[in-house]
Amino acid sequence: MLLEMIKNHAKSIEEEIKNLRKTIHMNPELGGEEFQTQALIIDYLAKIGVDEIRKSADTGVVGIIYGSSEGLCVGLRADIDALPIDELNEVEYKSKVPGKMHACGHDAHTAILLGAANVFCKMRPFFNGTIKLFFQPAEESFGGAKRMIEEGCLENPHVDYIIGLHVDNSIETGHVLYKYGVMQAMSSGLQIKVKGKGCHAAHPETGVDAIIIASKIIDGLQTIVSRNLSAFDPAVITIGKIQGGTVSNAVAEEVVMNGTIRTLSEEVTAHISKRVNDLVTNIARAYGGSAEVAIRPGYIPLINNDEVVTLFKGLAEGFLGKDNVHDKVYPSLGVEDFAYFAKARPSCFWNLGIANKEKGITAPGHNGNFDVDHDSLYYGVVLQTLTALELLKK
Repeated sequence: MLLEMIKNHAKSIEEEIKNLRKTIHMNPELGGEEFQTQALIIDYLAKIGVDEIRKSADTGVVGIIYGSSEGLCVGLRADIDALPIDELNEVEYKSKVPGKMHACGHDAHTAILLGAANVFCKMRPFFNGTIKLFFQPAEESFGGAKRMIEEGCLENPHVDYIIGLHVDNSIETGHVLYKYGVMQAMSSGLQIKVKGKGCHAAHPETGVDAIIIASKIIDGLQTIVSRNLSAFDPAVITIGKIQGGTVSNAVAEEVVMNGTIRTLSEEVTAHISKRVNDLVTNIARAYGGSAEVAIRPGYIPLINNDEVVTLFKGLAEGFLGKDNVHDKVYPSLGVEDFAYFAKARPSCFWNLGIANKEKGITAPGHNGNFDVDHDSLYYGVVLQTLTALELLKK
């Protein structure tokens, strides 16, 4: 039985995969800097006998494993970059690099895909077709997925399906989440420059206070979601950075604000963008100033393929039991650049439970206390391998 073979192989390398995750965790690298991680990946893939290994997007890696005969091609993706965060955990595998940490689980994603690669190599006689491994850089920054695709990673051989995962601290080890349709939001970067007129703080009537205008704009932006959108169209407008003024005894002449817009569709994004432009321009004018709005497209929405999700759901239930496989009812307004893979090929992106309350592993991602229950890696290896091999049969 295919599942039993995969489970046995995954169990035999479980400690090896845990140690790989710890090694990667101790040596975090930011997007575009993952040269040490790249070298580790290449060395491991060569050691286990991956047929072809090549670099991609400067710091990424593509590996190819051929089955016993020709057939379909399935890709699996793991992101490999870390975050600019100081680690607060006191563990043996704590980050050795001040100000850098794998606080989003990409080290676990990488270790899981390396484990899956090992299992694929052991099972070559039992599958037809080709497996492609994508170790992708810069998910947290400039979007390494799009660059890898533009460089041709989905061709030669042509990839028919692709799967990916993300660890999730909201569910315990041994549980998974799946989602039909839109799973992650699209994003846009927002910058607003407010222009006023500087003057002495003792005589504000002689100037135009850019800080006052900015405060009114921030307040007004919140009404776009609450009063210009249907309650069934989730969206977020957040101003995360604001800079203005030079000294405490002068009215500020300029304020620059930066933020983000998150929605689940291009139509809602376009509507919000128009409303932001209208609102900002008119509020600034009403207070005697002016304002410029710049909205920069970010990641596209991640949309899963129903057919591939149904396959994954059934396999996960057969492995973990129906009670441990959960429908992620609501999409996340977080973004994920696996979206570019999902747009290019029928895909399933799913969430792997990594929380363990008994071990104190409960901290959210992008937090200095974030950690992964190492027992979860085994489940990730089995499900990624099983799903890919079943897709090859289609």
